[in-house]
This record gives sequence, structure tokens and C-alpha cells, in this order.
Amino acid sequence: MQVETFDVIVVGAGISGIGSAYHLMSQCPAKRFVVLEGRARKGGTWDLFRYPGIRSDSDMFTLGYSFKPWTEAKAIADGPSILRYLEETAREHGIEEHIRYNHRVVAADWSSDDAMWTLTIEADGQTRRMRCNFLHMCTGYYNYERGHAPDFAGREQFAGRIVHPQFWPEDMDYSGKRVVVIGSGATAVTLVPEMAKRAAHVVMLQRSPTYVVSRPGEDGFANALRRALPSKLAYGLIRWRNVLLQQFFYRQARRHPEKAKERLLGWVREHLGPDYDVDRHFTPRYNPWDQRLCLVPDADLFEAIRSGAASVETGHVDRFLDDGIRLTDGTEIAADIIVTATGLELQLMGDMPVRVDGKRVDFAQTLNYKGMMFSDVPNLAYSFGYTNASWTLKADLTCAYLCRLLQTMDRRGMRKATPRASSETAAEPFLDFTSGYVRRAMERFPKQGSKAPWKLHQSYLRDLMVLKYGSVDDDMEFSNPDSTVSRAA
Repeated sequence: MQVETFDVIVVGAGISGIGSAYHLMSQCPAKRFVVLEGRARKGGTWDLFRYPGIRSDSDMFTLGYSFKPWTEAKAIADGPSILRYLEETAREHGIEEHIRYNHRVVAADWSSDDAMWTLTIEADGQTRRMRCNFLHMCTGYYNYERGHAPDFAGREQFAGRIVHPQFWPEDMDYSGKRVVVIGSGATAVTLVPEMAKRAAHVVMLQRSPTYVVSRPGEDGFANALRRALPSKLAYGLIRWRNVLLQQFFYRQARRHPEKAKERLLGWVREHLGPDYDVDRHFTPRYNPWDQRLCLVPDADLFEAIRSGAASVETGHVDRFLDDGIRLTDGTEIAADIIVTATGLELQLMGDMPVRVDGKRVDFAQTLNYKGMMFSDVPNLAYSFGYTNASWTLKADLTCAYLCRLLQTMDRRGMRKATPRASSETAAEPFLDFTSGYVRRAMERFPKQGSKAPWKLHQSYLRDLMVLKYGSVDDDMEFSNPDSTVSRAA
């Protein structure tokens, strides 16, 4: 069987993969590339998740691409609208013709002898292989096949229906039903007010509270500016305004956590009233941005609670019962449907085996380079977004930097680019986040370094300067298959 060869292979046709394709087409038009998507449709997260109310937890002026203005009225958009935006982007820029669906990459092998990756692919029930010089992994950061689901005692005893949001059934009818949503993260705070519109009652059952902040679903200033200015100009100004405001509030929260906590909880009290037990149900044990804040548009969660359509219980599950859940303090919660919004299962590049010259790479022993490459692993980039801002902000910078790197390699006549960390670079955790889904996975993830270019700053402004205008030579070794090394321009 003939093995197809490309300059670049992009794995994943979600928000990162479509962005990567655009950048390759616009900045490296001579490069031959293909986008491999394991599923039957593009869109990644926004095609996979179908649970009620699925929406962005970032504003679309920063979650949207820098090159493709978001034109709908809502700044906090629903999942179907985001999927249409991605499909429109792919169609307008001719990306669709580069996508191969139902092509699941199951292994990647690098050969230094010819500076090429060989990918093993499962497609249409057959095993195929493709080769490329550079590999860009845009597979997201969680397991598409499995969500995190604790082993609750008595699960088999429950007479109703149990569903994980990641695998929402098309036939799920919760009208008039008593629903318990276990969890307090972004998925739970999305599900509860949406399901409360039709359910008899919805309980958000949480082990501990999360910081929840309301934001208008529509950005009035942005919509007014778009009516007054050309679309691209208005979009650029709004995008920068939102980036700068977000970075300012994040820095202030980290520098003055007690003041930030007081303000966030004050807003919750304004929505729920003076008699609501905010201390018990909405006051986390950690500081703001130790975990990601949960965004609710137009205070919909708080409105559902105030109306009585929804409520919050804080406690630990003892076991499932025939008709509900019993907590460790003896409280029983009746339920016809239990939704386990208990989190994602993180994984790096789908946990596929990656080998360099026959030796499998243990990514937990590598250092992450500029938030996108790995020490001693040549010609492999990975898109990973921000924890404190929109995913696409970092994905856009990663794609643009990849094109800069490819241009540099072409200009210098080099086919291999390998990040090399010095012995003085100390290893630190990849993410400094206390969320359960992060802690469960960090031992399998690469580390970040103690200094640039191995340090993750979670700052769009700093990354913009480094990735768009900074050197491509810092701790990067350029070479050819004969092992000749060059750092010269």
C-alpha cells in the first residue's frame, strides 16, 4: 500500500485543528498538509457534547479566532452556534477539503534517519500509514471515550436513569422529573438552569462550592461598536478590550485574593438575597483562580434557585438509593434522574504511543517548551489553551508560532527542530491548579520549567511577545538527518 507523505499533519478537526489549517494555508502556502479527524464530524468538543444548555464558558470575542469575527449577538454562545461558526470558518477558507474524517491516529513514530514521522491510522476498518516532517497535535486535553465517573455505592440499586453529560442520550426526557446533578463545575452550572425549565425540580449536589460569577449573555458595548464600525475593526477592538480586562482582573485576584473573594461572594449575595446560605453553598475553601471560575450568563443559575425551580445541596454522597441519593449526614434527596457531572478525564494526545527512534516517549519525564513542544522530541507541537482565559487565544498563538518555526527551518535548510533543556532548568508541575480533574492527571503530563522558554505564564500578553516577536533559537536545536546541528540564521 502506498504511504502518503505530507509536510505537516494536523491531528484533530476541532477548534485548534481548524485554526492550524488556516494558519498553514495563509502563512505556509507551499506546505502540503492534511487534517486527520478520528470522528465522523468536525467540531471536537462542540460536536461531541450534546447535553442541555451546552455553551461556552468564555466570551466568543476571545474564544473565536483572531481571523474570523464572531458576528452573532450573544457573547456567551450556545454549543450549536459555536459549531456553526467552526463549520463556516472551514467552508469559507477552503479547509474542508483538507480534512479526512474517520481517520484515528493510534501511534506516531519518529525516524531521525530521514526526519519523518510515520503515523499509524485506523480508517474505515483498516490500518493505514501516513508520513510527515512535522506533526501538530490538536486533540484537546480530555478523553473523548470516557468521562470521570466515581464508583458510587448502590449505583446498581437506583431505579431511575443515570447519565454522564459527555454521553447525553438523544431520547432523554426529563420533563416533570426530579433531577439531581452531581457536580459544581462548568458543566453542572450549565445543566441546572437549563434542565430546571422543564424538570419538576433540579438539585445541584456538590461536595464543595465553586466560585460562580454572572455575566451578561450579550455584550451591549460590543454590539453597539459593531453597528458603528466595520466588522473586523470592531471585532479586533472588542477582542483586545476583553483580553486586557480579563488579564487585569486575573492579576488583581491573584495579588489580592481576599478582596477578590469578597467581591465575588458579594455578587452572589446580590443575586440570591440576604437570607440565602452563601457561606455554605457558594464559598469555596480555595482562593479565586486556584481553580477556574464558573461563568453563568444573565445570572440564569441564580434565577433558577430564586424561583424555586432549582436548589443546591452541599455534602458527600453516602450511596445511591432506589429513588434517590443519601448523603453521609443522613440527608436523602429524591431523584428520577441522576446526572453525574463529575468531571473530565484528562489525557495528553489521546494517550497514543509516541516513539522517537524506536524508544517510547514518557511525556511525564519531558519539559514543556513554550507551552507547545516537548524536550528532546523533534518536530512535534501540541495545542493546549489557557486555564485562565479562552482556549483559542493560546491556540492561535501556537499555530502562528508553528508557521514561524517552519519558515525558519525552510530558510535555513533544516528539517529537524528539537527543544533542548539545560541541566539548570528545574522541573515544576505543568498546571498549578487544584481542580480534581487536573490533580488526577498531572503525573502523566509533562512538567514545565523554572525559567523561559520552559515556563508557563498563563498570560496572553507575555505569550504574544514571546511567540510572535521573540526568538525561535532559544533552547531550540536545528539539524538535518545527518545530525549536523545549526543555530545560525
